[in-house]
Amino acid sequence: GTAALIWNEIIREKVTNFIMNQSKEQRILNFVLQNAVRGDPCSVVDTIDKYCSQEEWAMNVGNEKGLILDKTVEEANPSVALELGTYCGYSAVRISRLLKAGARLLTVEFNPEFAAIAKQMIEFAGVQDKVKLLEGPSEKIIPQLKKKYEVDTLDFVFLDHWKDRYTPDTILLQECNLLRKGSVLLADNVIFPGAPDFLNYVRKSPHFQCTNYPSHLEYMQVEDAMEKAVFLG
Repeated sequence: GTAALIWNEIIREKVTNFIMNQSKEQRILNFVLQNAVRGDPCSVVDTIDKYCSQEEWAMNVGNEKGLILDKTVEEANPSVALELGTYCGYSAVRISRLLKAGARLLTVEFNPEFAAIAKQMIEFAGVQDKVKLLEGPSEKIIPQLKKKYEVDTLDFVFLDHWKDRYTPDTILLQECNLLRKGSVLLADNVIFPGAPDFLNYVRKSPHFQCTNYPSHLEYMQVEDAMEKAVFLG
């Protein structure tokens, strides 16, 4: 798994970026703009999956774990959802297509280049009315959610950013009183690359009830899993 990631993410990607004079993320966006149906979020998701499974690997949640994400979102039926780690906007589009009328998703992205791609992806999918993209580090944005973005509490949180931020950001969500009884956290990549500190924290905490969903790393046959943690108050 690690060797495959190094090959895809570092060696192959850098060579292709140099030859084509554009980033992998821009290539994903271009493929969507040329091949997906504007205003159809399912078409956008399927087109990204097609590109990343056949052309270039990318760190979207992917189609297999995407079904776990879908099921969890549908069960939580959130009015207000938070995503940490937007990347190209794949999961923002995937989540937003399942939201009920009037619900909203706040998605946080630290990398300005990724945020620019994601904005175009979200708009092309036609879900910009449901999604608000917030640029900056999660540890700065989370404490601003109540006052600046009028969030009372979060019904659903998807953690898919830096793995070493999973635990401190979960603690921050608690300290900022952004979780209510029944709030659902879903964390990606808890086996590969892995988030052992997060698993240790939520599984040992009396405030969370956890469920593990074994799966595979996006677009690969490498073992991975998602962890659902329901806040008990």
